[in-house]
Amino acid sequence: ARRAQRKEDKMAAPTSEGLPALAPGAAPYGNFPHYSRFHPPEGRVRLLPPGLLRRLFPPAAARPLLGLDVGCNSGELSVALYRHLLDLPEGEGSRDQPEAAQDLNLLCCDIDAALIERAQQCSPFPASISFAQLDIMDSGTREPFLSSHLRRFGRATFDIGFCMSVTMWIHLNHGDSGLVAFLAFLASLCKYLLVEPQPWKCYRAAARRLRKLGRNDFDHFRSLAINGDMAARITEILTRDCAMDLVCCFGSTSWDRSLLLFKAKTSNPEGREPSEQCC
Repeated sequence: ARRAQRKEDKMAAPTSEGLPALAPGAAPYGNFPHYSRFHPPEGRVRLLPPGLLRRLFPPAAARPLLGLDVGCNSGELSVALYRHLLDLPEGEGSRDQPEAAQDLNLLCCDIDAALIERAQQCSPFPASISFAQLDIMDSGTREPFLSSHLRRFGRATFDIGFCMSVTMWIHLNHGDSGLVAFLAFLASLCKYLLVEPQPWKCYRAAARRLRKLGRNDFDHFRSLAINGDMAARITEILTRDCAMDLVCCFGSTSWDRSLLLFKAKTSNPEGREPSEQCC
């Protein structure tokens, strides 16, 4: 019974009461309370070209564009992506840029309620960036919630999705089948998808941190058949099984994570190669 309780403690979804007591590195869902301090948003957004949204979406595309950020943590990267995509200066918020809400609406979700609460309190764009606590792997919850959000705008899909350093945590907690199902779900829901996969060395480091803290290992870590070059493996899943094309690799961060942009094949304009649109 004691062993079962330890397992339950490890896998239980984090709560606002429990989060501050987490030891460094003990967040089994990647819900680190100060994530942006050791992986700053600037390390990602500097890799994205200016005017990316204008290159991807013609002026005639319905506005606002709809974005979905999965695993947003406390929102620092979400806000940085929003500023970069709309070319908004640092320090300005929705009062300074009221037209921002007309250009892009960004829905951000995370499994951790405390991180979402912090993001909501600190957001400079409350009218156009919304934060919600959501377990993206709970289909009974996610599908009505996301469908309801899309219906508000009369849409069936998001224009662009962001999955930034999330795939490893889905993979470790839900196994190979969970990772494939997660990617398939995002591919079905987003016209474009920007993915930052963690390399395999991060898997080993995450498992090592848990062991050092005397906690149980991730249930699936030692049985994962999808391993090795994770950027290549995730690209293979999305392009072979999920009807997406790889549009561009924007390079790698200083911590060795690639930024990969995919596009749903059904969204490809006739006669144009995906790589011509943004790279």
